[in-house]
Amino acid sequence: MKAQAAKEFQVLAKSKPEISLEQHIEDCLVILRQLMVCFPNLPFHEHTMFWNILFYCVVFHDTGKAHPGFQGILYKLSESKAGKWNNQRHELLSLYFIQQSNLPHINKEQIYYVVAGHHKSTDDIYRNIVRTYDKSYGGFTDSEGHLSFEDECKKLWKNKVWKILSKYEIYQKNEETLDILSTIRKIYDSSYQPSNPKYIWTMLMVGFMKQCDHLASSGVQRLYKLSDADFSFLFKHPLYTHQQRSYNCLGNVILSSPTGSGKTETSILWLKHQLEIKGEGRIFYVLPYTASINAMYERLDSAFSQQEHYVGMLHGKLSQYIERKMSSNEDKSCTEEEKQQLIEDFKTLVTPMKIVTPFQLLKHIFGLKGFEKGISEWSGGYFIFDEIHAYDSTIFAQIIVLIEFCSHYLEVNFFIMTATLPSFMLEILRKAIGEHTRIVADENLYNTFDRHCISIESGRLEDSLDIIQKDLNEGKKVLVVCNTVEQAQHVYCNLISESKLLLHGSFNAEDRNNKEIILQKEEIRLLVGTQAIEVSLDIDYDTIYTEPAPLDALIQRFGRVNRKRKKGICICHVFDTSNDKDKYIYNRVIVTRTLAVLSDIVKNQSGYIHEKDLQKLINIVYPIWEEKQKNDFECTYQMLSTGILTQLSPLTYNEKTEESFYQQFDGVKVLPISKKQCYQDYLNAHQFIKADGLLVSIRESRLYALLKEGGIENEKFFYETDKKEQIDSKTIKVIMRKYNEELGLLINEEEKIIDSAFL
Repeated sequence: MKAQAAKEFQVLAKSKPEISLEQHIEDCLVILRQLMVCFPNLPFHEHTMFWNILFYCVVFHDTGKAHPGFQGILYKLSESKAGKWNNQRHELLSLYFIQQSNLPHINKEQIYYVVAGHHKSTDDIYRNIVRTYDKSYGGFTDSEGHLSFEDECKKLWKNKVWKILSKYEIYQKNEETLDILSTIRKIYDSSYQPSNPKYIWTMLMVGFMKQCDHLASSGVQRLYKLSDADFSFLFKHPLYTHQQRSYNCLGNVILSSPTGSGKTETSILWLKHQLEIKGEGRIFYVLPYTASINAMYERLDSAFSQQEHYVGMLHGKLSQYIERKMSSNEDKSCTEEEKQQLIEDFKTLVTPMKIVTPFQLLKHIFGLKGFEKGISEWSGGYFIFDEIHAYDSTIFAQIIVLIEFCSHYLEVNFFIMTATLPSFMLEILRKAIGEHTRIVADENLYNTFDRHCISIESGRLEDSLDIIQKDLNEGKKVLVVCNTVEQAQHVYCNLISESKLLLHGSFNAEDRNNKEIILQKEEIRLLVGTQAIEVSLDIDYDTIYTEPAPLDALIQRFGRVNRKRKKGICICHVFDTSNDKDKYIYNRVIVTRTLAVLSDIVKNQSGYIHEKDLQKLINIVYPIWEEKQKNDFECTYQMLSTGILTQLSPLTYNEKTEESFYQQFDGVKVLPISKKQCYQDYLNAHQFIKADGLLVSIRESRLYALLKEGGIENEKFFYETDKKEQIDSKTIKVIMRKYNEELGLLINEEEKIIDSAFL
């Protein structure tokens, strides 16, 4: 593919399917024009200049692909016909066209920076230059020695590229050569840290460039927006006072109102007003747990639109949820490609609202690869925090740093709502978001939400199963909540009911999803579980028996009893004695304070809990951090804040992977040994989402203990790829413990299976 052959080919940007450079640029510009509409509130004044420079970045970003060696790869030509590519970076060759263009010199260095880094980090780019073009570097092993950047640029299909660029009134102005090493040194030696006035400008420039490239390459042509008509569902019922006040507020709000008082609708009313007055911005509805995200997604997705997916979601088990949801859709069968496309849409800017866990946001301020894209989505956006159950001081510190970063650099607006949050934590939160309106539901409303009466039971729950069984025999719907999986399994096995179900965190996604479906469709008379119950589906029981736990956890558990407030006053039984292993789950000082508060309620109020008193009770249980919590909060806050100031720089990535980031919160995924054959079958059928759905999370500390005793082994599973006669593999941690669909992972029961298929 020399000069003669070059006339017979158009410049390609992609090979599968074949997409020309010209078409790819146009596809990227389609996204750019929509970004300009979806992000009118950039956190600086020079909006027109910003979008103009980004326009040129988009136009130039892939022009370096016009090298005959690269085109030979796309056209599947031999090196003898096309010439060698030598593993160069096309981004660097694109700088040749920028250098010789008629663009103002003042803008060129910004465009160099963004174009050179739209795939790789600054370190990776610099290493590639040194290895490929710098003759003083001794590590190059190619028989031809180091390449000349100038000579490689001469090989480019220049006429074809300048013809494409002329469509955008970009012309060749000079024939200056580019010293690639000194150019990259100069632009990457620029310190784009928070102290630099151009910090957030550069961050968003890189992020939006990647958005344009990735969305266009994915075939996305439209970014959705919410219209005024989409909010019509909010006005079907009269508004509470706190809802009307929130609707009238412009700017940040912290709301306190009882669970069940329409907090979600309140936040969407606030959002509607912000969009009307302040303009477009992407919306992030933040919930602490996966189970509650699934339920909220279904609720808001159906409320906003029956036709389009205006609402997306992100959490660690998204693939399994989509697999289950779309596979069970009786009205429409979905292909694997359609499922994967929906997952990709949820991960992108396509949907204007996303339901997310805090960790989906936090990962970006930890600097994981591609964080610029994530941060660019936040610009001028709206964050709704629904119940900050961040009594974990480490996670709360991370959320505070996130809020401060978004408030200071990105002009994000916040709506934070809670039923109960200790006053000292509320004060930290108020300082983090800055200027805001504080709204509290009126006392008359709180009084209508009284629905529970406490009964303190002596001893341990497992020693009083007879009184629980008595309620079951009398026909009551009974909820039992334990603090550990092992305890929940024991209690479940020793209670008798024709309709019972066990729910905890040691089920794989496949079985957990099946249980959630059963809870929705069937009347389960006995539900036994762990903290997973606190954030489960919309369930409503007659009474609860629970092991002792902190007050905030108990309040969430009580919320699953008499949920719809149609049963009068229901009894909530709390046992006063913990099990030995509970000390690893909850702080005993907090649990002791909780039991003292509940005992006072029993003594002075005949056990009746008044919703209006919950804030006062929470402040008694959590007057201030415990010493360890205080140290954890301050240490985490300082480390993350300092990390942002010194390390969160565009095109500089944390080496930690996304998988290892989530491990600190979700534990480690393992495959029960009895599921090996099923896992292999799913891989053979290329049903990778279903295969991952067989894995179970265990704590990292448990992992190390099992590794020491040989209870976990790394195993490699092989399967054929889509390409004929090519084999790929996955390495999985297999746990030698029993597992079944009814009880989940039985961590104390060893199981070994000898299967010749895996020898």
